[in-house]
Amino acid sequence: MQATATENAQATILVADTLSESGLIALREAGCQVRSQPELNPDTLAEAVKAYDPDVLIVRSTKVPANVFTASNRLSLVIRAGAGYDTIAIAAASERGISVANCPGMNAIAVAELTWGLILACDRNIPAQTADLHRGVWAKRAWSNAEGLCDRTLGIIGTGRIGREVAARGRGFGMKVVGWSRSLTQGQADAMDIGFCSSLHNLLKMSDVVSLHVAATPETKHLVDASFCKALRPNAILVNTTRGSVIDDTALADAVRTKGIKVGLDVYNDEPGAGDSVFSNPLLDLPGVYGTHHVGASTAQAQDAVADEAIRVVQTWLSTGDAPNCV
Repeated sequence: MQATATENAQATILVADTLSESGLIALREAGCQVRSQPELNPDTLAEAVKAYDPDVLIVRSTKVPANVFTASNRLSLVIRAGAGYDTIAIAAASERGISVANCPGMNAIAVAELTWGLILACDRNIPAQTADLHRGVWAKRAWSNAEGLCDRTLGIIGTGRIGREVAARGRGFGMKVVGWSRSLTQGQADAMDIGFCSSLHNLLKMSDVVSLHVAATPETKHLVDASFCKALRPNAILVNTTRGSVIDDTALADAVRTKGIKVGLDVYNDEPGAGDSVFSNPLLDLPGVYGTHHVGASTAQAQDAVADEAIRVVQTWLSTGDAPNCV
């Protein structure tokens, strides 16, 4: 049985990723003993948990495997300083009576901003143009073929907080915005000032740009499959800033080759668990596929907001024994 918050005279918190300095200070001011170890990775995390025996573990992108939950007698709460929690072995935590909480919505604007960076990069081929210039190549004629975005259709798959922020910016670019999710209703779409699609494939057939904002669940694994890609318009733009598991890489690679699909990716299947590493993905070798390093939430503004929410979760847990946003 794990200790409860009220049984700890001074809670020990292990921070296994970078957290804003103001967040670390606030935790210490709340009376916690804070161990900041941002260099930890999935292979070293269990050893650190065993050594420090924390009450609370805070992570951002570092994966939390099952062996972490058996490494400590005191661990009672894991906080994902972000929204998605598919990087945490939830079942193993539940078996040990350990709560897992997240910080939803705090990084929505940051992810929406990067989504739009990728959309623009795809439409105007900005990374490839920059690479030419770095090589001393002036190829204005070759790159003067962008479609443009105004009056075209943006399809948003997943209409939570991030999807709504992407939609708002789409309207600012003069795009027609339509949305689909399993729970979206006509009334909700009207309130968001977007078109309502009752069918995912109808959205794909009408959209020039498609942006993915669904949670990583068994139901969304390989949502982007051969059938999905078949429904995409030729030369459409597809952007994924949610989770790599949503995409069947083989199906999407085929669509890039045969339909001229342009792709912007911030997330990947089998991406490294934390920190700097060697990484390759065959999609990134294809023309018109541009990527970033799973940095959608990595702005100072977003990280300050996430840190504030993580601190709120800790403080509530310390005072009541209950964890807000428990998943």
